[in-house]
Amino acid sequence: MTAVIGLYVGLWAAAAPRSFYDSFPGLGSVWVAVDGPYNEHLVRDVGALYLGLAAASVVAAASHRVEGGRAVGVAWLVFSVPHLTYHLAHLEGFTVRDVIGQVVALSATVVLAVPLVAPARARSTERPTGRKTP
Repeated sequence: MTAVIGLYVGLWAAAAPRSFYDSFPGLGSVWVAVDGPYNEHLVRDVGALYLGLAAASVVAAASHRVEGGRAVGVAWLVFSVPHLTYHLAHLEGFTVRDVIGQVVALSATVVLAVPLVAPARARSTERPTGRKTP
């Protein structure tokens, strides 16, 4: 799911930065233009960041390795926690619908990343007969 989020934001911001600035997240809401003047470089960089996180998410999922998932989870948290924190402190100027939308959307990447960095459950080394595996 983090890959889907990264691709949605990343492709739009990197490929069509002005449209992203003027219209993100879509469906009648505008979240980026409310927060300051347009900066193509900044919007494209944000798009590239999200695409990088999406690519890492795809590679980690394809590897089926705990370490890959953990690294991607850490990367999403390192990005998402400060991003969410900023937006929580800057909700003025938004409708109630957009405030709820931002909090839910930006919290989603944190919620999705936490299980990736949490320690894996201990796997039983017991065989059904009760004997330990070698």
